[in-house]
Amino acid sequence: MCGRYASSRRPEDLAGIFEIEKWEPEETLEPDYNVAPTKEVYAVLDRPVKDADEKRPVRQLRKLKWGLVPSWSKTPEGGARMINARAETVHEKPSYRRAFTTRRCILPADGYYEWVTGTQERDLEVEGKKKRPRKQPYFVLPADGSVFAMAGLYEFWRDKTLPDDHPQAWWVTCSVITTEAEQTPLAVAPADGPFALSDIHPRMPLMLTPDHWDTWLDPARTDLDDLRELLAPPPPGLMRAYPVTTAVSNVRNNGPELLKELEGPEEGTLF
Repeated sequence: MCGRYASSRRPEDLAGIFEIEKWEPEETLEPDYNVAPTKEVYAVLDRPVKDADEKRPVRQLRKLKWGLVPSWSKTPEGGARMINARAETVHEKPSYRRAFTTRRCILPADGYYEWVTGTQERDLEVEGKKKRPRKQPYFVLPADGSVFAMAGLYEFWRDKTLPDDHPQAWWVTCSVITTEAEQTPLAVAPADGPFALSDIHPRMPLMLTPDHWDTWLDPARTDLDDLRELLAPPPPGLMRAYPVTTAVSNVRNNGPELLKELEGPEEGTLF
């Protein structure tokens, strides 16, 4: 799954990486080293510009809320639960299938966090002892330091309790697509493990390599069989993972220190 990630690149940098044609300075976000559900995040999407004479899709950097609210939803309250869409079923689930057909986006990140339950704590849990397992967080990112481009979906939702000219009348929300975690060796792994992403968690965000960006973002591609081919995982061996401080487990903590690589798991959290 993807429940937390880091996004520290400036919009100017993202504009160059993704060949952005349009972004609004007022939508600039501060670097966020602990992005959590319901927060506003950057999304790259191809969409015609409203009121423009030319109706061609324009590559845009937009500010969206993480947690998808389907257009047909009566309230936005379920958005916090819809942060991830499974690649295996995204084409058939009512909440995601329309967005999958025409409203695909890329959610740029430095990498994502995932938690592993320490071996000793896990043994206590199996034995039925009433002790909450303490989990060691890992940061997962491209081994070459490039942007982690997560496949995503976005949707528009109209709050009918507000007038048309109200600034919050329209919500634009998004979800991260996840897939099975790689079982092949990491490009760079901690000395004592984990040695594959599947050792950390069975799911991971679907990462799109640059050669797939344009195809994924193209709203003219609507054939389901064609689109499902885009959900293939990237080539193995592109990722690294390392342990980070358990401070990231508290969403109130934020800062570049959360990305600092530890020499090993923190005391009390063993892999």
